[in-house]
Amino acid sequence: MILVDLDAVTMTRPGRPLFEKLSLTVSRGDRIGVVGLNGTGKSTLLGVLAGAIEPEAGTIRRARDLEVSTLHQRPDLNGPTVLDAVGAGWEAAAVLDRLGIGTELHDRSPAELSGGQAKRVALARTLVKPGDLLILDEPTNHLDIDGIAWLEERLAAHTGGLLLVTHDRHLLDSVTTRILELDRGTGYVHDGGYASYLAGREERELRSVENEKVRRNLARRELEWLRRGAPARTRKPKAHITAAKAIIGTKAQEAARSGELDLHFGTPRLGDKVVELEGVGHGWGDAPELFSDVTLSLDPRERLGVVGVNGTGKSTLLDVISGRIEPRSGSVDRGPTVRLGYHDQLGRELDESRTVLQTIAGPHESPDWTHSRLAERFWFDGDVQHGPVSLLSGGERRRLQLVTTLAAKPNVLLLDEPTNDLDVDTLRVLEDFLEEWPGALMVVSHDRAFLERTVADVIILDGEGFAGRRPGGYASWEEERRANRSRGKAGAKKRAKDGANGTSDRSKRPSADQDDRARSSSTLHHLMKEADKVMRKMEKQRNGFVAALETAGTDHAEIARIGRELAVAESALAEAEEQWLELASELEDR
Repeated sequence: MILVDLDAVTMTRPGRPLFEKLSLTVSRGDRIGVVGLNGTGKSTLLGVLAGAIEPEAGTIRRARDLEVSTLHQRPDLNGPTVLDAVGAGWEAAAVLDRLGIGTELHDRSPAELSGGQAKRVALARTLVKPGDLLILDEPTNHLDIDGIAWLEERLAAHTGGLLLVTHDRHLLDSVTTRILELDRGTGYVHDGGYASYLAGREERELRSVENEKVRRNLARRELEWLRRGAPARTRKPKAHITAAKAIIGTKAQEAARSGELDLHFGTPRLGDKVVELEGVGHGWGDAPELFSDVTLSLDPRERLGVVGVNGTGKSTLLDVISGRIEPRSGSVDRGPTVRLGYHDQLGRELDESRTVLQTIAGPHESPDWTHSRLAERFWFDGDVQHGPVSLLSGGERRRLQLVTTLAAKPNVLLLDEPTNDLDVDTLRVLEDFLEEWPGALMVVSHDRAFLERTVADVIILDGEGFAGRRPGGYASWEEERRANRSRGKAGAKKRAKDGANGTSDRSKRPSADQDDRARSSSTLHHLMKEADKVMRKMEKQRNGFVAALETAGTDHAEIARIGRELAVAESALAEAEEQWLELASELEDR
C-alpha cells in the first residue's frame, strides 16, 4: 500500500536549490534512511513528507486517512505534564522508562525539562502512537547506548512506513532497507542499508570521473576541429559548431566538498603533565554522588571515551576536568602547557545576526583571510561565509560551533556528544582528524561507530558512584556486556525451566554460607579502583623504560638491564589488567 508519493518536488533556499524534481514513493513496510551533507535539505524533506511544509513545485499524493507521527529536531510538547504529553496508559510509562525518563519526571511540566529530556519525551510520544508513517529526525540525539539498542528493536517491530534521518551508522545499517541520498540538489536511492549507500556513492563518483575523462577527450578533438582554417569552417554545419562549443564550455560538476578537512593548524605542544584527578567526587544537592574517588592521569596522546547510561555523570565529569565546576571532593591539577577546548552538548552560543566569518573570528577580532581559509576547510563556501548564522541548518550550526572550538587551537580537547546533528561525511573526516591529532582527547558519545574509531580506552560510569577505566575501548566493553547479558539470560531461562519442572527446591539454591562468601558491590568497586591505580602506575613505569631504551645508545649492558625491568613492568601491567577485567565481570554478573 502506497502511503506517500512525491512527484518532481522542488525546494530551495536563498542562493541555491535544496532538491529539484525529487520523486519518491513510500509504501507500508518501507524503511528509508535519508542521508546527505548538512544543509542539503534532509529536515526540509521530512517536513514536506509529513505535510508540515508545502513544496515550491511538484505534487504530493497521500493515502486516504493517512496517520503520520513525526519527531522534529526541535519538538513542541503540549500538555500540563510529561505523561499527558506522551499519553496515558502503561505503554507510555514503559516507553518513557526505556528512554531514560523516570517516574519522577512524569508529573513535571514539559517546560521544566532540559533540551535532551524534551527530545526523549517527544520521541516517546511518536513511538507510542506511530501511525501509518513514522518520521524521525535524529532520534538518537540525547539517547544513551542502551536506549539506542532498544530503539533499534522498537523500529524493527514497526509494521508501517519509516523515514529516518540519523548520523548513527549502526542504526542505519541495522534498520533501513533503502537509503535516499541528497547530493547537490539531486536525490539518489540505494537499495539496502548504509553499506550499500557507500558502495553506490563510490560507484557514482567513479562513473563521474570516467565521464569527465570522456568529455575532456571529446572536447580536445572538437577544439582541434574548430581551430582548422577559415575555408574549412565555412563548410561546417552550424549545429555541429554549436554542439562543439557546448562540449568545450561544459564543466564537470564540482565536488560537494572539495579538499581535505585540514584541522592541524598549529596545535601547541603539550607537556608531560596534562590533567590529573586525585580522589575526585561530585554530586548535586542531597542526592548521592554521581562518582567518587576518581583518580585519573591523562596522557599527552590520550584517547579516552566516557560511557554510561544517562544521568551517571558523564557531562559532569567533563565539567570538572574543564574547571567549569569545582568537585565536591578531591583535586584537579592541570599542566602549565594545557590549552583546553570544550565542545559541550549545547555548543557555543551563536549570534544569529553575525556572519559565519564573524562568528569564527570571535567578538574581539575582525575576520581576515585566515578565518576564511579555516571556514573553507570546514566546507563553508564563500557565499555561506558572508551569510548570517540564521540561514544555517541545525547540522551546519553544530559544525560551526565545532569550528569555533578548534579555532582557539587547543591541545586538550573535551567533546561532549560531538556527533549530534553532524552528517555522516563530517563524522568520518572528524574521526580521521582525531586519529592524527597531536593532543589529548576525552569524548562522551553514544555513537558506537564514532567510539570504535576514536578511543583506545573507556571510563565506565555505573550510576552508583563508581568510575573505572576499561582497556580496549568501546568495542571491548560492549562485547563483554553482551556476553554477560547472554549469560544472565541463559541463567534466567535455566532457573525458569527448573521451576517449571519442579526442581527449584531448597537443594538447588545456594546456602546462606555461600551467600555470605559473595563479595559485595562496594568491595568489588574498591578492588577495581585499586587495580586501576596499579595499572596506571605500571603504565608510567613501562613508558619510562621505553623512553630509557631510546636514549640508551649502544650500551648493551644498560639495554639488557632496562629490558629486564621493562619485561617485569609489562607483566605486572598485564596481571593488573586481567584482575580488573575479572572484577568487572564479577560485578556485571551480580
